Amino acid sequence: MKFVIIGGDAAGMSAAMQIVRNSEGNEIIALERGEVYSYGQCGLPYAIGGEVESTDDLIARDPETFRDKYGIDARVLHEVTKVNCDQKVVYGINRETGKEFKERYDRLLIATGADPVLPPWEGRNLQGVFSLKTIPDAKAIMNDLTEDVKDTVIIGGGYIGLEMAENLVSLGKNVRIIDRGSQLAKIFDEDMGELIHDEAKRNGVDLSLSESVEGFEGKERIEYVKTDTGRHPADHVLVAAGVTPNTSFLEGTGIYKSYNDAIQVNGFMETSIMDIYAAGDCATQYHRVKERHDYIPLGTHANKQGQIAGLNMVNEHHSFHGIVGTSILKFFDLTLGRTGISSQEAEQDHIPYKVVSIESTHAAGYYSKEGTMTLKLLYHAKTRKLLGGQIIGKEGVDKRVDVLATGIYHNMTIDQLIELDLSYAPPYNSVWDPIQQAARRAK
Repeated sequence: MKFVIIGGDAAGMSAAMQIVRNSEGNEIIALERGEVYSYGQCGLPYAIGGEVESTDDLIARDPETFRDKYGIDARVLHEVTKVNCDQKVVYGINRETGKEFKERYDRLLIATGADPVLPPWEGRNLQGVFSLKTIPDAKAIMNDLTEDVKDTVIIGGGYIGLEMAENLVSLGKNVRIIDRGSQLAKIFDEDMGELIHDEAKRNGVDLSLSESVEGFEGKERIEYVKTDTGRHPADHVLVAAGVTPNTSFLEGTGIYKSYNDAIQVNGFMETSIMDIYAAGDCATQYHRVKERHDYIPLGTHANKQGQIAGLNMVNEHHSFHGIVGTSILKFFDLTLGRTGISSQEAEQDHIPYKVVSIESTHAAGYYSKEGTMTLKLLYHAKTRKLLGGQIIGKEGVDKRVDVLATGIYHNMTIDQLIELDLSYAPPYNSVWDPIQQAARRAK
């Protein structure tokens, strides 16, 4: 059989490797519109800030490795522009030569990811205005951050915005975050968001919240960011206002898309068209708490979905059982972790819920008075099933979030948290873990 994969990053190459490992004698062609394969996008802010020595360290496998070691025809600068589902042909342009190409397929995987949102603001093409998605993006940003750049503005207070704020501060830049919403990190509830705001201000980050960008001003290079309330000086701007699935080339194919143009897939990563699969940031994910398809583009999901897609493409039947919305990020001295759904999401989906919140320490109180954490649990008002958890603190956040994620995935109740046999020694925990302390207070 001939397999064609559109996209050479997490989902696409996870699928390709499963095809290699679970079948023989097949032709595998991977078409990547960029120049880099299989790299860790989540590490880009840390490469810019110098925590990661080189962007080369983020590359798991280069195209030559895929070609020479695994027999995958991994092509770069090949952008697919059209798919003919009836004839089973993909069409595109070689961006290096400008020549058109076409490839027939027996089975096709769409793993094109998502593109940064860049609204049609006036002045968006000025020098010094960037988005961050790829290694070339990161290199361009790094080259621009000279000593002459003093005032940097980040538009958007999500994952990339917060991580870049920390790294730009570490480079000695003045940092302002502009967000049209009233809080940073809207995946957290408002009360938890205040802790994030306090940490930003403590580290000298200026916040312009509930403020909408209208455009950029400057002659050749950015000088000011104009908003609905005024203008802010800027030598450098990062637009981190979210992403949109890269699926516009599928118009007219009949492939069913969700509300935000993400490709709707079933548990086997199949689309609405036979022999066409989709995975990663261009596709939906089934949310186990909301009990419906959702869109949460993260590398963890992309790798899992890609693996499942590759197995099913060679008739090794496996299904993707969904996500629970787990994520974590570092923001200066704090770790911000969450899983499940927030209060706002529960209300949007009309799920009756109750909340319990506590402050605790990551270790026994007599061992360490530092490392406090704020912990918030959501549970179903009737069934008491765990719905979500949010934790913000300096230490020990990650392991508690992962315990909660496991509990939510397996439909545990808040009362069953108390029964868990969790590790204890004074440097690591109290005899009652903070999540158990919170569970004991649930009414």
